[in-house]
Amino acid sequence: MTGERLRFDGWIAGVGTSSGTRLVIGHWPRSPFGAFSDVMVEHPDGERVLLAPSRRIADFVAATYRFDRIEVVPVSVTAVAPAGGSAWLVEAGPLRLRLRTGRRTALGLLLSTVPAPFARSPVWAALCDVPARLLMPGVRTLGRAGPGRREWYGARGLRPVVAAEAVLDGVSLGALAPLDPPVAFGFGSAPRSPSLVRVTTTVELTPAGR
Repeated sequence: MTGERLRFDGWIAGVGTSSGTRLVIGHWPRSPFGAFSDVMVEHPDGERVLLAPSRRIADFVAATYRFDRIEVVPVSVTAVAPAGGSAWLVEAGPLRLRLRTGRRTALGLLLSTVPAPFARSPVWAALCDVPARLLMPGVRTLGRAGPGRREWYGARGLRPVVAAEAVLDGVSLGALAPLDPPVAFGFGSAPRSPSLVRVTTTVELTPAGR
């Protein structure tokens, strides 16, 4: 039985830092909640923190992923285009992150050719799941989310993150680094190599999960 499907269209950025703190930023211009951004933080000791812009969004995200602590704070993502690339400025409560991306990879160019309706399909996510796991350990494109929820990702573009500066609670998190170990918010991690992924995410609610 097919449940209600909620689609989030936007970008996911994943970066590691030399301090061991890993960050996953979701920027969703189109979603059932309107435009919003959120940040997932995993500290070196494994503590997982959600920074969300409203209680309603925090409750939904926390029912889909796993966190040890939730903070409702202003969250903004500003995209800028300096010479030679594109950049984001992320401000989320105690976090300030500036990142810069490089040119699209060969895989990114290939993903950009996927038609949007096909990228939303769970069939496409299932086809991509095995090669994604083989090429990018820790990455999954579909699986079980929170209780009564199924989720799948349809990637439509990929750029490497080539530079990042992050400050959390007034302390620098250090240099850009891989997401290692993988983050543990849900059934899969963001890619190990810092990346910005253009994606359509679908969360399907079964009757018990509504």
